[in-house]
Amino acid sequence: MQIISNRVRVSSNSSAPIREFIFQSRYAERRHEPGICDFTLGNPHEMPLPGIVDAIQRHAVPHDKDWFAYKTSEPEPQAFLAECLTEELSLPFEPADIALTNGGFAAIAVALRLLLDVGDEAIFPVPAWFNYEAMLLAADSVPKKVNLQGARFDLDLSAIEEAITSRTRLVIINSPHNPTGRIYGRSELERLARMLDRASERIGHRILILSDEPYRRIRFDNHEFTSPAKIYPWTLIAYSYGKVLLAPGQRLGYLAVSPLMPREERQALQQNFFSAQKNLGWCFPNAVMQYALPDLEKLSIDMTALASKRRLMTETLGGAGYEVLRPEGTFYMFCKYPNGDAQQFLDALADHDVFVLPGRIVDAPDHFRISLTASADMVARSLPIFADVAGTMRKKHQPAA
Repeated sequence: MQIISNRVRVSSNSSAPIREFIFQSRYAERRHEPGICDFTLGNPHEMPLPGIVDAIQRHAVPHDKDWFAYKTSEPEPQAFLAECLTEELSLPFEPADIALTNGGFAAIAVALRLLLDVGDEAIFPVPAWFNYEAMLLAADSVPKKVNLQGARFDLDLSAIEEAITSRTRLVIINSPHNPTGRIYGRSELERLARMLDRASERIGHRILILSDEPYRRIRFDNHEFTSPAKIYPWTLIAYSYGKVLLAPGQRLGYLAVSPLMPREERQALQQNFFSAQKNLGWCFPNAVMQYALPDLEKLSIDMTALASKRRLMTETLGGAGYEVLRPEGTFYMFCKYPNGDAQQFLDALADHDVFVLPGRIVDAPDHFRISLTASADMVARSLPIFADVAGTMRKKHQPAA
């Protein structure tokens, strides 16, 4: 007897690569050992920002009997975020445009349930964050992958346009992009918007954008960021504080509607936020995180230290012969495997206590991802190992004289 629902079964199959890596791999066996160099996931490997602890402790002290009562999207943090977003993105957000969620995961899940019916199609470029496909399948919708273009992983607008059918409802754009670190510029987004306008008219209904922006404050070299919400009115923004705070276990994020969206559709989304969040399992942040939000908004991962790790890793791996895409944003680096078999390379690193995320998990089997959230000590210990392993792989796979 099959007791598991089809939606959970198919989404579970989609999640198998990351699930097996976390729980059934060589990394799984050793991920809690203090001596390894862990470049796999965007987890902290040093103590949290002191301001996070201070804010949580301060706001955990109750002011009244309702301090820990049920919380939806509370008016005070909504109003605060509307002001912050208006300043940051130069768009006139209203408090009702913002649904506070328990992290970026929940923001995306709520967006999918708000926008997609059974069998609707959603397009997203690959390589990509490893959860989009599974979350779309869990929403009974149809994921459609299109490849990013060239060595720099540009948006392939022609491929996106070709993938659009009468069932297409959504395009997911992730910038700064996980895993490549690319930031898609204004002109590229403007071309995307024009194409989606044409395609929407052609198929007879509006295609929306879900702009997944959890890394938008993690940018290098003063690189500019433009949200699709500023260019394409039919955009929703998903955001997570887990990245900029490097505290993914403290679930706090939001889903926001572009204030440029026509008033009727904008109000329809605002009016249905609560029901979607409630019926998905109460997708609201807990009380303390909402109270602490104004204090948390001021904090950020140490960008100077992050940039230093990026420089060291880029220079060392590039000098050792790796093809490295220098990230414009995020805390990831995307690299091509040196000559030889990917699993041999991963095993060689693991033999020396170094672990990275295999590219097959993000639909890029010839690449691997490095998370720069690793500690400075991990970076220093790993650099000669990366260089030695690359040299060994090249020698092992050189053609015989």
